Amino acid sequence: MTRGKQKIEAQRKNAEKNQKSKGSQFEARAVALKVTCPICKVQLANENQLNDHYSSKHPKEKPPSNSG
Repeated sequence: MTRGKQKIEAQRKNAEKNQKSKGSQFEARAVALKVTCPICKVQLANENQLNDHYSSKHPKEKPPSNSG
């Protein structure tokens, strides 16, 4: 019966380990998305993505300057 106890103990440890690592990614996503398109309000990670977004989604508009 020793193996049965080890199996239960291993399952309990794995459950604790997996529960700690799981979680919502909303906070991490909010930290990563720092730039917002002023036209359509989509959130982007950096200025380069904003420039690419403007060229593909808003080709008639000019992207805002890097200062703002």
